[in-house]
Parts: sequence; C-alpha cells; structure tokens
Amino acid sequence: MVAAVRPRTAGATAGLVAGDRILTINGRGLRDAIDFQFYGAEDRLALTVERDGSRRTLAITRRPGADLGLELEAPRPGEIATCANKCVFCFIHQLPKGMRRSLYVKDDDFRLSFLHGNYITLSDLDEPSFERILEQRLSPLYVSVHATDPELRWRLLGQPRHAVEILPRLERLAKAGIRVHAQIVLCPDWNDGPHLERTVHELAPLHPHVATTAIVPVGLTRHRERLPALRTLADAEARALVDTVDGWQARFRESLGSRFVFLGDEVYLQAERPLPPAEAYEGFAIAEDGIGLVRRFEDGLTQTLVRRRSPREGRRVTIVSGTLYAPRLARLLAGAPLAARARVVAVPNELFGGSVAVAGLLTGQDIQRHLATLGDLGEAVLVPAVALRDGDGVFLDDLTPGDLAHALGVPVLAIEPEPRALLAALGASRP
Repeated sequence: MVAAVRPRTAGATAGLVAGDRILTINGRGLRDAIDFQFYGAEDRLALTVERDGSRRTLAITRRPGADLGLELEAPRPGEIATCANKCVFCFIHQLPKGMRRSLYVKDDDFRLSFLHGNYITLSDLDEPSFERILEQRLSPLYVSVHATDPELRWRLLGQPRHAVEILPRLERLAKAGIRVHAQIVLCPDWNDGPHLERTVHELAPLHPHVATTAIVPVGLTRHRERLPALRTLADAEARALVDTVDGWQARFRESLGSRFVFLGDEVYLQAERPLPPAEAYEGFAIAEDGIGLVRRFEDGLTQTLVRRRSPREGRRVTIVSGTLYAPRLARLLAGAPLAARARVVAVPNELFGGSVAVAGLLTGQDIQRHLATLGDLGEAVLVPAVALRDGDGVFLDDLTPGDLAHALGVPVLAIEPEPRALLAALGASRP
C-alpha cells in the first residue's frame, strides 16, 4: 500500500498516489515491501495497481538507480511474524499493563530485520522463509544470538518447544554471502564470563559475514512479576567488561582486521570509562543498537559548536534527558554561550523503574510530572524525539508533545538526537 509519493519522482510521474495498492510488478505478485524492492529494481516497470476498487496498469521508466519516490505503509500487527520464544530478558514481558496493544507485539520477522534493523532470533524461521532470504540475498540481517552454547541459548530463549542451534544457521547465511550483525544481551550469572567468551570466539571465525557482535546490557523494569530472576551489571563488573572487550578487540584487529566485538555505550557510562574514539566504531554500523551513538553525537556537537562559535546566548529552554546521560550532556554544553541559559534536566523513569534510565524510554507522564515540580521552564521544553513513536508523534503512554505543552504552559519541541537539531532549538538557526 502506497503511503506517500514524493513530487517530481518517477512514481509521481507515472501517476501513483497515496492509497494505491500495488498488486504486481512486471507480472510478478507481491507479498510485501521486500518483493516490491526486489522486483522493482529494474528500470522499466509495469505496475498493476488497485485504486478505489478498480485495477489499472501504470508504466514507469526511470534513470538507472533512481528512486521511485514511494513511501509504503508499515505492516499491520497481524501481518508481522511474531516471536514464539519467551526470552528471560524480553522487555515486552516487563511492560506494565494497560498500554496500547501494539506495544505488546513481539516481532521475529526477517523482513523487519532487513528493512529496519530489528533483531531476530532465527529460531522461528521456517525453511521457505530461509530459502527466500538466500534467494533474494536479504543482507544485512540483525540476529539475536545471546549464546552459542545450544543448551544455554535454549534456556535464555525460554525453553522453546523447537530448539534450533544458531551456529549452523549463521554458517548457512555466511556461505550464501549474507552479512549479519550479531547481538548478545548480557545477563549477569547467565551468559557472561566463560559463556560470553565462548560465544564471541565461536562467532569470530564467521567474520566477515558475521560483521559485528554487539554486547549490550540487559534492561530490567520494575514490572517483572513471575519472571526469572535477573540482575544488572555491578559497577565493578562493568569496568572489568570494558577491559575484557578492549583485549578482545586488540587481538581481533590483528587476526581479522576488525575489532569485531563492540560494547554498548551504557556499559562505558556505568563504568565511568572514556568512550572509544570514533574510529574504533568502524563506521558506526550498529549505532542504532547503542554502539557508538554517544560518541557520534558528542563529537558532532563539539565540532558544530566550534564551527558555529557565537558570543550570543541562546534561548532559555529546558532540555529533557534520561538519568543516565543528563549529567554528561550538561557538562558537554557547559561553557557554550549558546547553551548558557539552557537547563538540562534528568527525568527519572517512574513508569518502568528498575534499571531503565535512557531517554528513549521516557514517557509523557513522567516528563510532565517531573517538570511540574521545577517552576520556570523557560521559553520551551526540548524532549528527545527518540521517545516518540515514528509517524504518530506520541510517547509510549500515548501523550503527545501538545498534551505536555498544554499541561506545562510552554511549547514542547521534539528534537532529533543530532547536533544541528539541538543547536537550532537553542537558537543557533531555524529548526
């Protein structure tokens, strides 16, 4: 289903409009957006389109490699392949009751992995789907590994009925040239220590097809009723893990030509260790998994502040952040005239509680409740856009920035996590 058509593109010239349902391309039926991309890669296309209950054929001719200019509708919950596992650390199982239904959908869909970078376990993947990945060369994929020991992985995934070993599946993808980004959600006392070392070193021989292995800390909320006992990393464990990964990276650089294994930003912040330099992230391929996101933002902000050095003060604003990063952001902005009248506020996550301290999981209610105690909020409140659902512009609890603005009495602006957007909001330029 076409959601939007950009003007002056091949799709617009052909007469496509929002609401059109594309049924075939060059006579081939379409199952989903991946088929659309796969069969729509040619320069001359004949599309069978359904519009207002009738069908028509539209012809498209484009320059080689040119974009068609179409935005497709996201799949509905019922169209997504869901996860049958009951992972001991699953965040969805830790959500409070009463939130919107879509938040409780557990996807394990290779199509979302390819299109949007969602992590999949490969344990629910049937043979026709696996063959489709190979046939259409859907690369890269993002795979939740967690452990290569079959018995340990089975327990981490909640003891599913059908146990599928991960290494043979990754080896098959590697043989077909499919690029994989692996992830390990680290659960202390479960898959750390020798288990972590085994997992990393059994994945390394699959490099470069397994391009990276990300180690991210488990996130625990206060809503873990009747779930397996888990804990977060202790500070000393975080420091030891940084040292361990540093050592592995040095050896992998010698043997593989890549650091291969990367550690989540949260671990460095908890350990109070310096973040690696930008080059250590080798292109920031998995920044959206929290690997180097802080380094990329901070380097960009520092460079932008230097380029836009301005003696004038910016607007009086309140900048909302999570408790994990707010102190660091405040130090980063200190001394910059543009931010002289800005106040960085760490908002505790009361809804989720537990170890949840990142800005992306803040809710409208928690922001509103905390800011209401602070008095003068200045000319505007800046909230992290990552806390809002794409497209709808609502927080996890369905409040909108407009709702907050009405309650707090000041404009509330959603700011993308990039330096230019923040500086524009502070007054350096128009957003």
